[in-house]
Amino acid sequence: MTQMPLQCQSLPDQVDSLLQLLHHEPSLRTQQDITVIQSSLKKAIAPKFQIVFAGAFSAGKSMLINALLERELLYSAEGHATGTECYVEYAEPDQERVVLTFLSEAEIREQAQALCQRLGLTAAIAIDQPEVMGLLHQGCQAIIQQEGGESKSERAKQAKALILLMEGFMANRDRLHPTNHATYSMEQFNFSSLKEAASFARRGSNSSVLRRIEYYCHHPLLQDGNVLVDMPGIDAPVKKDAELTYRKIEDSDTSAVVCVLKPAAAGDMTTEETELLEKMRSNIGIRDRVFYVFNRIDETWYNSQLRQRLDDLVYAQFQDSSRVYKTSGLLGFYGSQIKQTRVGDRFGLDSVFAESIKGLDGQEETPQFVNEFNRYCANSGKLASSRFRISVNSYETPNENYVRILQESGAPLVEQLIQDSGIEEFRTAITRYLTEEKRPQLFANLADDLQPLCINLRNHYLAARRELDSQPRAIDAMKARELEHLGHELKQIGADFSQAIAQEVNAIAGDVTNATFEAAFIRLKARMVSRLDELLNTFSVADAYSRATLSHPRNATAPLMAILVEAFYYLANELETVLVEASQAVVVAFFQYLTEQVRKSDYYRKLYRLLGNDGGIEAQLKHLEAQVRHAIANQARIECDRYVRETPQFFGDSPFFFQLRQTLQQTSQGYDCESMAEAEPAIRQLLKLDFEPKVSATIRRNFRQTLNQTLKTHLLPMAEQQADAIFQQYDHARAYLEQTLEKEAEEKILRNQRLLTEVDHNIATYNQAVEAINSCLQAMQLRDRQLPFISTPDLDQTVPAAYNSETFDFGSSNGTQTSVTETNANLA
Repeated sequence: MTQMPLQCQSLPDQVDSLLQLLHHEPSLRTQQDITVIQSSLKKAIAPKFQIVFAGAFSAGKSMLINALLERELLYSAEGHATGTECYVEYAEPDQERVVLTFLSEAEIREQAQALCQRLGLTAAIAIDQPEVMGLLHQGCQAIIQQEGGESKSERAKQAKALILLMEGFMANRDRLHPTNHATYSMEQFNFSSLKEAASFARRGSNSSVLRRIEYYCHHPLLQDGNVLVDMPGIDAPVKKDAELTYRKIEDSDTSAVVCVLKPAAAGDMTTEETELLEKMRSNIGIRDRVFYVFNRIDETWYNSQLRQRLDDLVYAQFQDSSRVYKTSGLLGFYGSQIKQTRVGDRFGLDSVFAESIKGLDGQEETPQFVNEFNRYCANSGKLASSRFRISVNSYETPNENYVRILQESGAPLVEQLIQDSGIEEFRTAITRYLTEEKRPQLFANLADDLQPLCINLRNHYLAARRELDSQPRAIDAMKARELEHLGHELKQIGADFSQAIAQEVNAIAGDVTNATFEAAFIRLKARMVSRLDELLNTFSVADAYSRATLSHPRNATAPLMAILVEAFYYLANELETVLVEASQAVVVAFFQYLTEQVRKSDYYRKLYRLLGNDGGIEAQLKHLEAQVRHAIANQARIECDRYVRETPQFFGDSPFFFQLRQTLQQTSQGYDCESMAEAEPAIRQLLKLDFEPKVSATIRRNFRQTLNQTLKTHLLPMAEQQADAIFQQYDHARAYLEQTLEKEAEEKILRNQRLLTEVDHNIATYNQAVEAINSCLQAMQLRDRQLPFISTPDLDQTVPAAYNSETFDFGSSNGTQTSVTETNANLA
């Protein structure tokens, strides 16, 4: 039995120490999933190791557990339809016990309801009423008779399950709570031994109303915290019972799973079994700790088609697993039980099977094992005729055949039966795993999960320390290094500024990414549309008529064309005023946004550090803003000046011309202003038909392109000129830096020393944790899983040129510290 070595007692603290180191390195945190490490650590140090037996009803989970322990603990009848959870844990011989937890009355009614629906019987809402129970009992017996016996079909098994559920409800009603789960120790039942308590729990009627059974049993397999867990079938008639099993499979407390599968009897994997395999793969706490057991393998001995389908399934879906077993839990378990029997008790008929052979009419029943034993002897083909000469006689009862065969062939036949059942192979394998392989594997998994983390931390610290070691440690040397890079920094700042301006110009041209510009342009469009509507609604023919006659003092009247001319000039000029103001507002908003973006940039901060000012950027932006405002105002005037000309459709064969002709007919009825005033609505309609398309073309197509082009032609050349101007300020920058570099160099040297001390401290912490973990792994005989250590020679080595190590930024002159960038070299 592999126990936790003394060297591993502090393992949680050491692993936590490594995780804390990772937490303080932001550049590494995103590269490592610590949940996997935490899960594997939890499994390695957990006091209990839960092995869940999962599968469908009648797959043989309970019988398999009984066979492993060679004790009849769990109820194992086919079709048993309760949602009972069974936990089998270790106890010393004098401390064996059972703890029983019952279902609530509400849950029992729910199960009865589900079974009734599946069987097509009247809903069992009031199963506590004798007449209802009587009717249900009759219905179940009729189904069992129709199916040819309670074990002949799933329907018959479910009918038997309903009978047991009703019997359990009545027999234990005084122990049930209406809505809660009542728990009792075996002493409360006056049971004196585990065998007596287990016998009560194993009885079908009792087991059917139990929610949870906890067995504390003395067996070597259960030592070292091993817990065998038997869950309800994944195809349980009550949906929440099946969900209970799936939740247990996904539970972080589950450490391993024994999948008890039915294809040996059914031929194919069921939907529920496939879902079970998927659930296991999603639980990182299980990993590859899965045993696949194809139980009821004896069915394939009598059916070559079943045998071939099972072989094909195993080859196709399970060939990558070394933990595939074929068993017959029924033959293996009872084979181990009858080894201790003799002819005096008819090889267990009067002891092991005493309860199951009692018939209602006084006639002996045949236990299921006896039928399968006789079948094995007669038809399995497993028994060599040279060694066993066995006959199953039709003139004898199954029980008589069973007793005679064992009396004739004895222990060798039982040993062969157990060997053919596959139970010994499975027990040997799972015993070896739990007693010899489990702990080392859990620690190996933890070491494998820690390995990438340790490599990343080691490489990070080595690269950081070497970079810090390469930094100048004298003030003059530090100043000289900074001045060496000055020209390059100024050129880079200029390039960054020019690139930033180009990106902003492209964003405007893209028409989607600059929210500030888009919002300002939307306001321009709204103002133009609103102003046009206002001008059309308030247009006065009388005012236009007055302006036309004033222009020609010799005449007392004016033609319609003169009225339209005045209107065209009036509308165009008024719209020009709006477009000039709105377009300049767009320019102002954009330059405010641009100035804010420049101030937030890294190159602006660096420029202030090198020059003590912004190198004239903001002044240049202000000057450029004035130029762009002037240019865009001129473009707005040109755009609106064109409104004075009629559109080509005005005199064409279109609604314009029709409206104009109608208006001419109306205004030609008189020579005074009154006839013109009466035609005012028609004149407004003419103006609307002409000006709306013009304004629409401006705001939707023409002027957006004008704005884009104006900004581009002014901004891009300015950016290039300013980049060159920044580079030309080298002498000023050098003089300014020489005044500040001494103090900055002192601060940087101190900061580098502090960072170096921190890195050395982290390396010491790392080494201490790794040394302790490696000591634990060595104690577990896992020398091939040692984690990488940071040794003195590692710290003395230089980084080869082939390694791609990024630049380390230790902060600016204001003392702001940034993280050390990790080297890309794999130094492990």
